[in-house]
Amino acid sequence: MKELQKLIGIYQASGRGFGFLIPEEGEDCFIPPRAEGGAWNGDRVSAVVTEEDREKGRRVARVTAVLARANKTVTGVLERRDRGLWLRPDNDRLPAAIQVYTKRKNIRAGERAAVAMTGFGGGKTAPMGILREVFGPADRRESAVEAILYSHDIVRAFPPAVMAETQAIPQTVAPAALAGRLDLRDKLIFTIDGASSKDFDDAVSLERDSEGNLVLGVHIVDVSHYVRPGSQLDLEAWERGTSVYFADQVVPMLPEALSNGICSLNPQVDRLALSCILTLGADGRVLRHRIAKTVLRSKERMTYEDCNTLLAGADPALAERYAHILPTLKDMAALAKRLEGLRRRRGALDLETKESYVVCDGEGKPVAVGQRQQGESEKLIESFMLAANECVAEHLNRQKKPCVYRVHEEPSAEKTEALRTMVAPLGYDLKTADGPGLQKLLDWARGKPVEGAVSMMVLRSLMKARYDKDNLGHFGLGAEFYCHFTSPIRRYPDLLVHRVLSALLEGSLDRQEKNLAAAVQRGAVQSSQRELAAQEAEREIEKRYLAEFMAGHVGETFSGVVTGVTRFGLFVTVAGGVEGLLPVEALPGGPWEYDQAHLLLVEVNGKGRYTFGGELEVVCAAADPVSGQVDLILPGGTPVERRERRQEDRPREKKPRRREGNRRAMHLPRRRKGGKKR
Repeated sequence: MKELQKLIGIYQASGRGFGFLIPEEGEDCFIPPRAEGGAWNGDRVSAVVTEEDREKGRRVARVTAVLARANKTVTGVLERRDRGLWLRPDNDRLPAAIQVYTKRKNIRAGERAAVAMTGFGGGKTAPMGILREVFGPADRRESAVEAILYSHDIVRAFPPAVMAETQAIPQTVAPAALAGRLDLRDKLIFTIDGASSKDFDDAVSLERDSEGNLVLGVHIVDVSHYVRPGSQLDLEAWERGTSVYFADQVVPMLPEALSNGICSLNPQVDRLALSCILTLGADGRVLRHRIAKTVLRSKERMTYEDCNTLLAGADPALAERYAHILPTLKDMAALAKRLEGLRRRRGALDLETKESYVVCDGEGKPVAVGQRQQGESEKLIESFMLAANECVAEHLNRQKKPCVYRVHEEPSAEKTEALRTMVAPLGYDLKTADGPGLQKLLDWARGKPVEGAVSMMVLRSLMKARYDKDNLGHFGLGAEFYCHFTSPIRRYPDLLVHRVLSALLEGSLDRQEKNLAAAVQRGAVQSSQRELAAQEAEREIEKRYLAEFMAGHVGETFSGVVTGVTRFGLFVTVAGGVEGLLPVEALPGGPWEYDQAHLLLVEVNGKGRYTFGGELEVVCAAADPVSGQVDLILPGGTPVERRERRQEDRPREKKPRRREGNRRAMHLPRRRKGGKKR
């Protein structure tokens, strides 16, 4: 008897009885109904292949054991059944109902809640859980948002012990803290952030040395001076890993008294910093560098908006107000362009993508959707932060010291071939998928109707950036060395890098290196996981806000672009970044056939054809702020009856733990409130 092939992987349920196994190695397997072996969506399982058809590229498997449960906590809507309390999960890939135990009184049906799983059921036994949290009426967007945060372990409030430590930290720099620091308080140093920003973790300076070389200073607030290893503040920051931003809200990594107070480079006050000071040649290349513990006093709190106006020469009164800043700002803009040119020539990708944002009124209701455009000052700051991040990574690597690297690996052969197949119908022959090769494709598409589609295709071909203790390079930036150093207020990896640098500068790294190396190794894994959780939560929450905005525009017509093609319809992005579904049933003519390789819907008996990146007019037929679903139809069309849409309806990723992302996921993972990126 032939021995069955054994596999280990992640079980992905469909919500319709069958599922898929995403193995650690090899191709996906189909899991038929009643072959899931008690596994729930996301569980790590072992399985055996029961059928293999090499010609059709299809494998069938049966789950033999659940190795690790993924759904330890489940959110959903409470229901009363036969005098008992049950939870109907929000995730429709999970079982239909979970029996809930609680001693709480006055728990009402129709509330959204979370339960901690105590049993996953089997046979005639129902899944069971203990009630943990109640978020409010299930028909409100607010309860859906709180449930999303809870399911991703994102907590708004800080524990009392953390707040007690925070309150004990002085809000002014102690004189004793200045000992041994480079004093930069007389330098022209200033911050540039969005108009709504309240925390300023970086400042910049630019001057010339005695040889006429430009000296660029990137000054980052020294959070490590206040958040000590093993403290309650540190343990909480470790657990959070990153700040989380959505709509008009933020769940910070550090309490506001730190992030907006002593750890913010507010103007005209002394602040402690770690400075990366780069001496640059005429072509922008680094001649030498210095990293130092410093004390500075920001001279101005500049905004992107004002800086863009100053650089455009559009406001004489503003130019007079900032006459002491303007010459330096112009020199900075010129330097930033040289640095960008250097990155382009070495193979960094120039992906011009537009990111949407939600505008809320005073009550937190979404009233508008916009798209962020990078102006000259935004590019200036981004360019300087990239230069500092690269310098610090190379500095630590050359000295063989621990570092949390930000790594971005080359696209897989599978993704490269998929991209080549997708762009071929556009008339482009992708010969190589290295940095220069992909940039040639992007340059070819620029200004053409397919520009947006090509940019999205390239993004989807890229790996997901992550943190690692080993230096694996950064494909998207064409950088041999890269780390995150510039935002310790809101990213834990940056704080770890600061600790290593501080120990190195203070001469204490030798006795701390073993502990710091262990912290770096654990921190890279933890920070990558928390970043993914934050990104998923932000994405899911934003969908709710966007749907609530669109609920006020039902019946209106919008110009849209196809940003997803599936066998059941088209995902169309409208209104500055709102994505809705245009069901295949709402398309004229038909029947329609799905060409997954080329991302096409083709009319079987006609000439109809819809493709990724195509432009079309659509009407908002319905929008649900609770689920985040937006339904679209064509002008003059008839709304299609709403049906549950499941995540697996999107093309599945072979390796979901390394999904591709947008431009932020490539090297700048978090967009700060106010628009700054790092």
